[in-house]
Amino acid sequence: ETGGSTVLSGGFMAFAQTPLQRQLNINDSPELLLQDLRSVGGPRVADELLRTYAAEQADLYTWLTAKGLRFETVELSAGQSAPRSHAIDPGGMIATLHARAMESGQIELRTGTTATCLIRSGNDGPVIGVTVEESGRLEDIIARRGVIIATGGFSRSEELLSNFAPFQAKAIRVGGVGNVGDGMRMGWRLGAALRDMGEIKGTFGAHAYECNNGQEILLLFYRGAIIVNRAGKRFVDESVSYKLIGDACLAQDGAVSWQVFDRKVFDEAKATARLFDPEPALNRGLLIEADTLEGLAQKCGIDPFEFTETVAAYNADCAIGKDRSFGRDGLCHRVGALVAIDRPPFYAYPSTTTVLATYCGLAIDARTRVIDVYDEPIVGLYAVGEVTGGFHGHAYMTGTSLGKSALFGRIAGRQAALDLNK
Repeated sequence: ETGGSTVLSGGFMAFAQTPLQRQLNINDSPELLLQDLRSVGGPRVADELLRTYAAEQADLYTWLTAKGLRFETVELSAGQSAPRSHAIDPGGMIATLHARAMESGQIELRTGTTATCLIRSGNDGPVIGVTVEESGRLEDIIARRGVIIATGGFSRSEELLSNFAPFQAKAIRVGGVGNVGDGMRMGWRLGAALRDMGEIKGTFGAHAYECNNGQEILLLFYRGAIIVNRAGKRFVDESVSYKLIGDACLAQDGAVSWQVFDRKVFDEAKATARLFDPEPALNRGLLIEADTLEGLAQKCGIDPFEFTETVAAYNADCAIGKDRSFGRDGLCHRVGALVAIDRPPFYAYPSTTTVLATYCGLAIDARTRVIDVYDEPIVGLYAVGEVTGGFHGHAYMTGTSLGKSALFGRIAGRQAALDLNK
């Protein structure tokens, strides 16, 4: 099956100043997008990648819609000063783009085939191909001019995670089953530099006990929920990136917490994008529900006294518009007024942290050329998507994982075509 972690994702792509945003009266711009990317990623990001994304994302949106893709709505999520997470069915997107590619008659798709190493011309010449294994047989595939690595991250490699992210030991491992870091290793073997390896963070919001490869992720804290631990206490500003919340959750007893909200939040969030809609979780029995806060605490197995005190203090802060405990200044990234939890029934979603994607890897430039440890391009070798580092930095803006994969994938295709014509 094709699609990897993309088909398991929340199905968001981050765009700014699109026709859909204008239709929904959302004010956004490439300049604000770039500002947010820099703010979220911190000072060590590869700024040329961010500038390229901001400059070319509008063209990508136009290209995708011309290919038949339809974005359903736009949501506010992590790292965004304006709603720019354009929702799409990820499985449908893969199927549509795959069908379009195969129509050309120039594409051969080989599944069940493992790439084992890159082939160079001489000891340090250009990359000219790849060795693959299929049905126990090795085969050298020679490229006419370039090789593009798009093999995903390493969320399924215990060895690489233990080496680069031992602090994620308690996080649940999900993502595409082929995400074992083989593409990164192949580039690394040729001297490729690595970026953001110390920034691996899990994603918060997956069901703590029923996580089926990341498909049970809910982000109700961006719609007004608070997050409490076993002691019934808040421990984080719920408006920050779910990557940062993920780290905070791993430090709690049992690496588990609960997203707590009321009927107001439920009604506001239902029938929206999948990551925010609590109704399917309720229908599947994944939500805990009670008519009182004390009853909810008892069903969750958390301290009822501390829990009710926590909610009361938070509601009082909502009344004055100031979170005195953790400085929460919006529902998500400083946007949206705080919402009191006071209308029954009350709900809790047991949540934990998952490593769905690793967001680090091979260093590339804005032309997607893989860069070696001496800051020189490895001729003939390109990389795109989750196998690359330098784009996300310290945290993550929702929608940029799929967005950067598509955007830099197009750039890699154009660049390889240019090299082909040299």
